[in-house]
Amino acid sequence: MQRVCIIGCGAIGSLYAAHLARVTEVWCLVRREEHAQALNREGLRVSGRHKFHVTLKATTRPEDLPDCDLGIVATKAAQVADSIAPVGHHFDGGAIISAQNGLGSEEIIAEHTRGHVIRGTTFMSGTKHSDTNVQYELDTATWLGPFEPRATPYATVEQAAELIVSGGLKAEALHDARPAQWSKLIFNASVNGVSALTGLPHSPHFADESDFGGLGHLLHELINEGKRVAAAAGVELHQDPWEMNKIGAMTNHPPSMLYDVRHQLPTEIDFLSGAIAREASRVGVPAPLHTAVYRLIKGKEAAWTFQDENSPVAIQRTAH
Repeated sequence: MQRVCIIGCGAIGSLYAAHLARVTEVWCLVRREEHAQALNREGLRVSGRHKFHVTLKATTRPEDLPDCDLGIVATKAAQVADSIAPVGHHFDGGAIISAQNGLGSEEIIAEHTRGHVIRGTTFMSGTKHSDTNVQYELDTATWLGPFEPRATPYATVEQAAELIVSGGLKAEALHDARPAQWSKLIFNASVNGVSALTGLPHSPHFADESDFGGLGHLLHELINEGKRVAAAAGVELHQDPWEMNKIGAMTNHPPSMLYDVRHQLPTEIDFLSGAIAREASRVGVPAPLHTAVYRLIKGKEAAWTFQDENSPVAIQRTAH
């Protein structure tokens, strides 16, 4: 039996943890002590498409983790470095999957472990109702492939995919996961950025090209721009991000960046439109739309902590 560790148990991490706990030993590394205690006490319950309950082990202390055969980093991209740094050595003899949005997480993980690194891209979705209850919604596959700079064997990728499938989730091993990763990157960067700037969930507006003001025109142009960057980088997409957008636009699902902006939390924009803009600069292809989205979101983040000494509020506060 393999030992698996899920690093970060939000909705996606909880889905991996629960399903894998049906077939193997699972540890969860979480941030809050009350989260760890609840998982150890009550286990994890899945509702929605699948309905079952499992027991597993959870901790907030990296030193409590045993060495593991497989890890899945399921934090947000901006949290990967802090999450993997203290525990990477526990996977030196195994493998670890990056399950983040965007580009760049595999490189960060590889800096902190001598184990095999696997590119992971998932479209499954869920809603976390509590620390011990997650609802399984969209049951699409996790695409897995070798992280080329680490020369991860394809057989290792296949073993990880087989383990995930044995737990009841969908997974597919690919010889090259970059086409799948880029498909989701372009889709995610376009949808998340526009959602964060407009305040709209992923609604029918995102595919509406019926008149000149339709938001679908902007989404289509952002996606086409991303496709041009991918082509210049030598990546042939696994799926069409525009078709993915049209399907998602029927769900009214709030993207993660919309949640971040509403709660004034750091976003993943550096790993999404920022990654496309930087790659465009590297390959010499213009990407003005993604560059604009990237800089606008960075500006929105800056506004949360900006203090203008000449603003009426600040002047009134000083006078008092």
